[in-house]
Amino acid sequence: MNVILPIFQFLKSKQDAGLQAVLVTLVAVTGASTRNPGAHMAVAEDGSFAGSFSGGCVETAVVAEAIEVMKLGRPREVRFGAGSEYLDIRLPCGGGIDLLFNPLLDASFAENVLKLALNRRPLSLALDSAHAGVSCIPADGEGALSKEGSVVHVTHAPEPKLKILGHGASVLSLAKLTKAYGLRYEVFSPDKDIVEQIHGNGGAATLLKTPAAMDQFEADRWTACIFYFHDHDWEAALMKQALQSDAYYIGAMGSMKTHQNRLKFLSEIGTDPNDVNKMVAPIGLIPSSRDPETLALSTLAQVVDGYHKLYGV
Repeated sequence: MNVILPIFQFLKSKQDAGLQAVLVTLVAVTGASTRNPGAHMAVAEDGSFAGSFSGGCVETAVVAEAIEVMKLGRPREVRFGAGSEYLDIRLPCGGGIDLLFNPLLDASFAENVLKLALNRRPLSLALDSAHAGVSCIPADGEGALSKEGSVVHVTHAPEPKLKILGHGASVLSLAKLTKAYGLRYEVFSPDKDIVEQIHGNGGAATLLKTPAAMDQFEADRWTACIFYFHDHDWEAALMKQALQSDAYYIGAMGSMKTHQNRLKFLSEIGTDPNDVNKMVAPIGLIPSSRDPETLALSTLAQVVDGYHKLYGV
């Protein structure tokens, strides 16, 4: 998954420290590659970097190339792998990648990218391969790369965000796994202990006091809503609210029999049948997951898979 926040947080921190930096972008792939066009690396003049394009095959060469670009102050496009002038650098997949190196002369660039990304706005980067110019603007599209003359346009959709609603050990397992994977999440639970544990680990959590819809519940089209309630009286109103939102994924725990009872309850409270059809139940890619850790892994895999299918990254 092309999560850009760590890349641009790295760039901003290095520029804030007074160091030069280069944004490196994968602009084309020949044959197989571990990353898709639009992926980034960031390199600072002290040799540190964030991101990767392979399993360690080209990163050292990318850093060396980026430092040379900093010295010259001009962008450069370089091929690694098949067809490259670097005969000693080969990708294990046998393919080739074209990388665009852009020196960052504008200190506000990374900050502008972060502002849009943190506010969950699609954004488009304009990266000039002939001149030392980069820019970032809000975008209408998402997840695409195109070229116009010497300028490469890279559009990024917001990363998936998980809203985890429920109680029990599965909530904590999914929160822990989601954090380790590098995605943001928010927990909603009637269990005070769960809320306190999430807060203690630096996460966002809200204590549910009644099984009712929430005024503060918001889910954009890059949000996944996961229902892990054992007491299904807690889920109906919140589930109806989630089904009426733009969330790209809504999944619920429980057996097929449990889900049939859920559908009946949702119908009784006036949920639109077309909305109900959006729901994934039983949840997860691994059938009949029972222990919390496997259920969390099964759920996160399905959430990420759904995002990839929709947005192609």
